[in-house]
Amino acid sequence: MKASLILLLIAWTCVVVAAEELPKTIMTTRGKLLVNEDFTPPLAPVTGKPVGFASGFTGWRYNAGPAGGKSGHWELADGCFTGMESPTANHPATASFGFQFTDAIIQCEVRLNDVPDEGRKYRSLLVKATDVKDYVIALSIGPGGLFLIPYDAERINPATKQREKGTASRVQAQVKLNEWHTVVLEIKGDEVVGTLDGKSTTLSNPLIGVAKHSLMLGASTEASFRHLRVWEALPNAEWAAAKAALQAATKP
Repeated sequence: MKASLILLLIAWTCVVVAAEELPKTIMTTRGKLLVNEDFTPPLAPVTGKPVGFASGFTGWRYNAGPAGGKSGHWELADGCFTGMESPTANHPATASFGFQFTDAIIQCEVRLNDVPDEGRKYRSLLVKATDVKDYVIALSIGPGGLFLIPYDAERINPATKQREKGTASRVQAQVKLNEWHTVVLEIKGDEVVGTLDGKSTTLSNPLIGVAKHSLMLGASTEASFRHLRVWEALPNAEWAAAKAALQAATKP
C-alpha cells in the first residue's frame, strides 16, 4: 500500500512539474495535445492532394532540394528545422504543416540565426495560420520583438490576389541572434494572443474565427524552429480581466 502511494505521489509530482514548465497562457487553457513535433527525422509525410490555398493535405510540405532556389531551402538536423532564404529569392523560405483546426494554442521555440544577410532585406521569422483561401493571422518576430498581423477578408491586393494586411499589434523586446526564444500563439474565436518570452499582445478580427487548414513557418535570411506543440484551446475564465489589464498596459 505504501509503495503504491509513493509511486502515485511521484507520478503526480512529475505531472505538476511538467505543467509548471509550460509557458503561461492568458486567453485560453490547454486541452488535448494535437501536434507534438520535435523535428527529428522523418517529418510527417504529405498525404492527400492540396486543394485551394492550403487545404486538402496533411503532413509537411517544404523545399528540401538544393540551396539557392527561389523558394528557399529547409534543413532538418539535431532537432532543429531551419529555413534559409536564398539571396535571390526575395521572399522567405516557407514550410506548411497540413492540419485542420479552428481554436488552438500553438507553441514553439524559435531562433534568428546570425548569418551574413548577403543583401537580404529582412531578418525575421513567422508563424501563420491559413484557411482555404489565404492567410488568416501572422505572428512575426524580428530583432525588435513580436508583431501580430491580421488579414482582411474584404481587401484583396489586385497585384498578388491575396488579402491585405491589417493593423499590427506589437510586443517590444530585444530578440538576440543565435538565442532561443519561446513563442505562444493562442487562437480562440475571433481573438488571438501572441506571447514572446512571457510578454503578450492581443487583437481581434472576424477572419480569425474561420476554419483553418494549415500552419506555416517562415524564415527571412535564416531562422530555426524546435519543439512545436499544438493544443486544443479551452476557455479561460480569467481572460476578461487579463485582457483589460493587457490592453491598459499597452496603450500608447
